[in-house]
Amino acid sequence: MPFTVVEYNCENLYDCRHDSLKDDTEFLPDSKRQWTPSRYWRKLNGIARVIHQCGGKGKAWRLPDIVALLEVENDSTMLALTRRSMIRTGGYRYVMTQSPDIRGLDVAMLYNPLTFQVINHHAIRITPTRKQRPTRDILYVKGRTRTNDTLHIFTIHAPSRRGGQAATEPYRIAVAQRMIQAIDSIRAIHHAASIIIAGDFNDYKYNKALKLLKAKGMKNVTEHAKGRIARGTYKHQGQWNSLDHILVSTPLAGRVRESIIQDSQWMLAEEKNGGHKPYRTYLGPHYNGGVSDHLPLVIRMEFEY
Repeated sequence: MPFTVVEYNCENLYDCRHDSLKDDTEFLPDSKRQWTPSRYWRKLNGIARVIHQCGGKGKAWRLPDIVALLEVENDSTMLALTRRSMIRTGGYRYVMTQSPDIRGLDVAMLYNPLTFQVINHHAIRITPTRKQRPTRDILYVKGRTRTNDTLHIFTIHAPSRRGGQAATEPYRIAVAQRMIQAIDSIRAIHHAASIIIAGDFNDYKYNKALKLLKAKGMKNVTEHAKGRIARGTYKHQGQWNSLDHILVSTPLAGRVRESIIQDSQWMLAEEKNGGHKPYRTYLGPHYNGGVSDHLPLVIRMEFEY
């Protein structure tokens, strides 16, 4: 049975209401960005369209089974996406974190209850080091597929590189080490557990945080993923690369049949030099009308009854 997992950084999916406990005033109707309901719904339906197109092609097409989403504000955005957007008939349910992130951004996981049954889930809090701002929780979900395969899925959005790669790398290493603790706990009970880690690591495949996870038997199955045009999920200073990754435990890697970057033409913007880049929502403070500055990763696995 085919099983599709998607990872996607939505780039600032805020609703239009102020949360007094968070620094979200940048994304309000009366802010400089003029984040209005019409712009919000345009973005929301754009994200729904992205998810829809990650479902595949041909007669066997269907919506993805699991979608790990990053940079989503709250339940309001997830309820709107699952119940009011163009994928509302897909029957998705979701779980998400409520992190201490100052800007109020969290991670969430959509799942199709017909193909994946959630057994339990919880957030893993990251204790910030001195001088570090509170960061996003890791979302852990344990569930079972229709083929009775148990999956342990982590959705992660590691601390950004703001302040410089070298200065902020210890924060991302700390997240990787916390992930390793969680992996060890699972393997202490189930040695050959099927584990998936999906998210924006804010690091490239050759950085230390990814290497630490690789040393724990986690394989980066999207390391060589490409799209029709895109050679990474993110473009910085004219160069394609990937801050987004999907890693799976070694026993599960053999079930991966395809690993791609979904880069439909409408998800890309043309550059003056003739190249392309992700069609993002804002260019600086100016509204651009796109969906995200990241492209989604898609892996397709095969499970047997």
